[in-house]
Amino acid sequence: MIGYIRGKLTLKTPTHVYIEANGVGYFVHISQQTYSKIEAKDEALLYTSLIVREDSQTLYGFYDEVEKEIFNHLISVSGIGPNTGRVILSSMTSSEIRSAILTDRPEIFNKVKGVGPKTAKKIILDLKDKLLKMGDIEDGGDIISAGGNTAKNEALSALVALGFNKQRAGKALDKVLQDATGDISVEELIKLALGQMS
Repeated sequence: MIGYIRGKLTLKTPTHVYIEANGVGYFVHISQQTYSKIEAKDEALLYTSLIVREDSQTLYGFYDEVEKEIFNHLISVSGIGPNTGRVILSSMTSSEIRSAILTDRPEIFNKVKGVGPKTAKKIILDLKDKLLKMGDIEDGGDIISAGGNTAKNEALSALVALGFNKQRAGKALDKVLQDATGDISVEELIKLALGQMS
């Protein structure tokens, strides 16, 4: 398995690149998200995912490991192939995809060609638990430790992914938990904390 390729970008288009490493030119499919980050570069490091089919071996490249991990999660969903996964990553940022899944908002995927309401709901159902374990995603594509699997930390991860300040979101969650009279789900925690910050 090829984990990543570092080399000279000899051809760049919004859908694929040629990247030359040690005299070998690799044809790598990319998303619009990755293209926007390498468009002005002459050299790059692309994290890769090799998709092997009976009649083909196709390399997909990503600017950061977060995008690669989300791509691999997406194509694990029944009905989502590599091309659809790439279209999703071209239509939304990694943070937007993660927040749409964690906050149970299938309608966000409506703008993605080839993803209908049933598929959007399946993406959320299949990937919600997996993405909670990834930790928070910053805009730069870095992962921050989730710091545990409590409901509060899961809700905090989702709120930060939505763009809220971590400290402010934490205070809102503390207030919600302080006022709660019984067990409360992650989804309810998020909704109530959003109410506190509005």
